[in-house]
This record gives sequence, C-alpha cells and structure tokens, in this order.
Amino acid sequence: MWQRGLNWAAVILVGIFGLMWVGVVIYADQSSAPWMRVAQVVFGIVLLGWAVQKAVLMLIKT
Repeated sequence: MWQRGLNWAAVILVGIFGLMWVGVVIYADQSSAPWMRVAQVVFGIVLLGWAVQKAVLMLIKT
C-alpha cells in the first residue's frame, strides 16, 4: 500500500517538474543559445512523457 502511494507521488512530482522545467525555459531563460533552449525543452518533454507512461502503466496494472 505504501509503495503504491509513493510510486504515484514520484510520478506526479516528475510530471510537475517536467512541466515547470518547460515553462521556465520558454518564458524565463532568454539569455541561453536557441539550441540549448530547444535541448532543455526536449528534456522537459521527456520527463513529462515518462510520467505519463508510468501513470498509464500503473493504471493498467491495477
């Protein structure tokens, strides 16, 4: 029971972090090179995708 709750908490935290990362890179990081901003947005999308994939897998397992 605890393990399941902690898994959901980790997935939610990673998803929120990925979303916030993309937001910060798009709106606040104006001084970086464009290619670096693109790489950081891709990283944020990968984190968000991982969280969605894990959430779907955890829902299917149930």
